[in-house]
Amino acid sequence: MRIGILGLGRIGAFHAETLAGLAAVESLVVADPFAHAAKTAAERFGADVADSPEALLAAGVDGVVIAAATDAHPGLILAAVEAGLPVFCEKPVARTMAEGVEVLKAVAGRDAPVQIGYNRRFDAGFVAARAAVQGGELGKLHTVRSTTLDPAPPPAGYIAASGGIFRDCAVHDFDAIRWVTGREVTEVYAVGGNRGADFIKDAGDADTAGAVLTLDDGTIAVVSNSRHNARGYDVRMELHGFADSVAVGLEEKLPLRSVEPGVTFPGGAPHDFFMDRFAAAYRAELTAFTQVVAGSRPSPCTIEDALEAGWIAEACALSVREHRPVTIAEVRRG
Repeated sequence: MRIGILGLGRIGAFHAETLAGLAAVESLVVADPFAHAAKTAAERFGADVADSPEALLAAGVDGVVIAAATDAHPGLILAAVEAGLPVFCEKPVARTMAEGVEVLKAVAGRDAPVQIGYNRRFDAGFVAARAAVQGGELGKLHTVRSTTLDPAPPPAGYIAASGGIFRDCAVHDFDAIRWVTGREVTEVYAVGGNRGADFIKDAGDADTAGAVLTLDDGTIAVVSNSRHNARGYDVRMELHGFADSVAVGLEEKLPLRSVEPGVTFPGGAPHDFFMDRFAAAYRAELTAFTQVVAGSRPSPCTIEDALEAGWIAEACALSVREHRPVTIAEVRRG
């Protein structure tokens, strides 16, 4: 198949490299507002260059990968769907929930499937944890803990346009909790703090955050996030049930240091970058998209899924601002 890629920044170039290595992909077409980025990708991966999104959509592609800036997501999703092309778009669907809801309404009833990029759904550990829950191995759940700790903050310009730590970072935890447990979040209580880079506080954001989520069956989920984790990139999930407990990310490259006498675990070089931690997941995610393009499977992460995680992030942001519990129903009503 022939796949188009819109946006050749860090993640777009990474997706181009991954797609170029998939057996199902015969050729690539790339486009980026910065001509040099498109030319560089074309040279690296033998891709054709389109000088605009419109030209790319008309270049005989079978599916489109959107890795452009967030503001461009709604328009590009709609253009691809109107052209009848399956779409993979990095999260979020749009900068605001209102815009995301409008995208959902606009694509309703269309034949072209849309897949939103939440890579933890394709990580082997998260897949195994979900299977353990679905198979009843843990019994009834009572506690979930989910963690995302970045080794260092992204640039100030990124923070200013990110939408905040809940919408940009914790939203991965929110999606993973929904997907792994199969439950919906009904209420949140969140806090945020600033003990690191001043530019994060100046942008009105937190550099460290926590949230307690109540799921619709009474399970309690605790989410922890930070932009400052000097030991490395730490992504984990624990699931505790009445029959058993399991952990995702409890492996040799876990960026934690034990102080227990005689304990040498974990002994590997810590993960220091999300592309390192989730390289295999990204490959599995884009392999799944080629199957969506081929018509052999439905979208494994729909716009609806992405918006559900977004509502949780909205509720957490409101909870921090107003120092109170917030229900998901409240933010849906606006």
